[in-house]
Amino acid sequence: MMEDQVRGDFERARQKAVIHDLLAAVNRQTNDLLPFHEIRKRLSPEGESYRGVQTVPIRQIIGSMDRFEDFDRTFLPRKKNTRSRWTNVDRAFYEDVRLPPIQLYKVGDIYFVKDGNHRVSVARERGVEFIDAEVIEGHVRVPLSSSMSPTELLMQAEYAEFLRRTDLDVLQPEHDIRPTALGRYDVIWSHIVAHQEWLSSIWDRPATVAEAVNDWYTYIYMPIVQVVRDRGVLDEFNRLTEADIYLWVMHHREALEEREGHDVSPVESAQDYAELMTQPLNVGERMLEFLGVESPRSPDAEEEVKRRRRRLRRWPRPRGSIGRF
Repeated sequence: MMEDQVRGDFERARQKAVIHDLLAAVNRQTNDLLPFHEIRKRLSPEGESYRGVQTVPIRQIIGSMDRFEDFDRTFLPRKKNTRSRWTNVDRAFYEDVRLPPIQLYKVGDIYFVKDGNHRVSVARERGVEFIDAEVIEGHVRVPLSSSMSPTELLMQAEYAEFLRRTDLDVLQPEHDIRPTALGRYDVIWSHIVAHQEWLSSIWDRPATVAEAVNDWYTYIYMPIVQVVRDRGVLDEFNRLTEADIYLWVMHHREALEEREGHDVSPVESAQDYAELMTQPLNVGERMLEFLGVESPRSPDAEEEVKRRRRRLRRWPRPRGSIGRF
């Protein structure tokens, strides 16, 4: 009787996982459990602390170190080969057997399972809200919470890596550099590295990372941001950030230099870009393109849009020299 019960519990849990996967596919979302290595390679925790055995909210356990393919995002079992261990834990639940604490790794306010994935799965399926766990905490510079989507968590991990490289949170604590897509912090970092090389060449000595970060922020990034603010560019693109526009401006600078045949300052590029992007045709086109909607246009307007798309659609690449004004 008990065997039939736990087998039935497992099959029902697997069926739920299948339904969740189908719904996620229809909505073009992920239902995968977050793999720890994807976060850790970006976060690079700056030290760890042993926190001992604690009572942890199960809803804050959002990933796994090595079993992320066996369970979905809510720890429902996906694979048949998890049946034996899952049903053993389920049986212990019915028989009121006290199991040892699971092992978790904490970063921010989220946890990854080191040992005890099946216990977390069964506990969630049984509606348990808290679980005893032995916790090791990795210290990171950015907030992480279980309410964040997988993409948001990866963005925060990239932000943490960017801060580790630049110390921008220490050097310029008032900064607000928050691009909206993965990979863009790496592009900004490449700009800082190029700027460091440029400073070293004009100073005739190696520039430190801190010097390059401060100089880039003061003489490259903020002047562009000031133009963006003065021209009200973000009023037309409320889903983007100043960091997004900065990256577009730096790419636009390359196009301007190719067209003009001489160096163009970041501010000149920002002013030209602001004028281009606040023209009615471009505002409508860029917003419609961002939303994935096509609109009817005259043949001339269509050709102009295509020309501007070719010029602006590529994302910025690292430059050999950033320079200042």
